[in-house]
Amino acid sequence: MLSGVPETALWTLYHRALAARQGVLDDPKALELVERIDHPFAERFGGGELAPWQGLRVRAFDREIRRFLHTRPDATVVALGEGLETQFWRVDNGRVHWVTVDLPESVALRERLLPAGERQTTITASALDVDAWIKTRPSLITAQGLLMYLDREAVHGLFARLEPAVLLFDLVSKRLAAHSRKPREGYQPPAWTYGVDRAELASLPVRDLQRVELPHGRGARAGFVVPLASRIARLISIYRARTIAASSSTSTTPASTSTAASATNAASAAREAARATRRDA
Repeated sequence: MLSGVPETALWTLYHRALAARQGVLDDPKALELVERIDHPFAERFGGGELAPWQGLRVRAFDREIRRFLHTRPDATVVALGEGLETQFWRVDNGRVHWVTVDLPESVALRERLLPAGERQTTITASALDVDAWIKTRPSLITAQGLLMYLDREAVHGLFARLEPAVLLFDLVSKRLAAHSRKPREGYQPPAWTYGVDRAELASLPVRDLQRVELPHGRGARAGFVVPLASRIARLISIYRARTIAASSSTSTTPASTSTAASATNAASAAREAARATRRDA
């Protein structure tokens, strides 16, 4: 079974399934996988108090991808560090070409549980090995819950090397990255090694950086508390941008919205966000 950073794929899968059970997210594949995989999800990851947040985070990514595919229906999407994400089945328009890039142990599990279809390709490589996947010529590149496990040099180097494309990714604040290194009870995910503040965001080698707001879901938590906490605290944020190479190209961006997230450290994120909301109330 997975361990370390790859194990976070099981955390996100479990919380997507819980969000689906709660009506926050439409993800039948996640529900199916949790039933099929022999893993003590609840014992390992807890009761799933952050399922509403995880569901809204995923819906924000899905919404931006759908908007992009509305204007580029035959696009190639590269999903870096995808793990057991079932996003392809949620956003598939019948024409998109989907490329999963991940490490060997994650790919081995994904190929067993989520075999690729005719418009899906799996590449066994590090996201930082750009030469291994850039020839697929993606027009949209996603990185969910990935960049915060890299260091600053790696993140900047990755962005700077990319050819014309739209980027969709999440980042954590420097404060939350520091908090993730503290011991905690229960599941202890790997610490985040990269966080951002306003100055760091401004230094990223990308163009047209915009924050993506979380959608609203059902009930008080998903419909009000989680979106408000995300907007106020900004501990984990989703961003849309264009590569530097794309600044002089005709690459199309998703429809504009004004604007959470490696999901595995989300327990501390939610607690911090709740405290920040109370302080600002």
